Amino acid sequence: MKQTMPLLILVAVAVSWAVQAQDLTDVSEIVKQTNHTAYYQGQDGRARVLMTITDGSGNTREREFTILRRNADDKDEKQQFYVYFHRPADMRDTVFMVHKHVGRDDDRWLYLPNLDVIKRIAAADERTSFVGSHFFYEDVSGRGLDEDQHELAETSDTYYVVKNTPKNPGAVEFDSFTMWIHKGTFIPVKVEFEKGGKVYRTAEVVEVKDVQGYKTVVKSKMTDTNIGGHTTVEYSDVQYETGLPADIFTERYLRNPPRQHLR
Repeated sequence: MKQTMPLLILVAVAVSWAVQAQDLTDVSEIVKQTNHTAYYQGQDGRARVLMTITDGSGNTREREFTILRRNADDKDEKQQFYVYFHRPADMRDTVFMVHKHVGRDDDRWLYLPNLDVIKRIAAADERTSFVGSHFFYEDVSGRGLDEDQHELAETSDTYYVVKNTPKNPGAVEFDSFTMWIHKGTFIPVKVEFEKGGKVYRTAEVVEVKDVQGYKTVVKSKMTDTNIGGHTTVEYSDVQYETGLPADIFTERYLRNPPRQHLR
């Protein structure tokens, strides 16, 4: 397994990240800490994102956007996302917004400026392509922990390997997904989605940096063998604890972006 991980991650683990002295055995605690690291670090966050989409023939397209994120409570439950697109020109001013909930479907909106239309994204559409990339809408804001059964399949020197099986298999296209979670940081460095015993979709962390004391993924990649090709996302100008106001994450800001927070 170690040979398949990005080299940069393995070097960082070996050189600077100490693995905790005692392994966790409670899988619910492992996935809870992993979810916190992936989506809830700091009270809020901001980043500029460059997305490069490579199709099965090697052709590439780029999207550049700013993502704003705010925790609405201290329980790793309620959360808000605001994604504003800078380019390409035909996507400029497009906005994707999410209000995460526990125990019910998240609220998701997509503002299309060319049509001046606000579209609600139904729960059934969460696992569809995010703006033509290999990432899904659900990948952007995360999957609810209560949507899957979690099993600690393996513990190695460096990773917790957790298999996750959907409680409602009719609502998703996969049979299960497996996460390789780095024990020292709880970063899920690799996630494989399976259908019919075959891995068809793989997310990988390519680069991690320390930002304001938080171990932060600054480059990742999603590959999908069903459609071919892959998408990489690179994060720059990452900031935590920026004091984002709550009213940014309301419908009136879909048509009127908070530009002072999007530079």
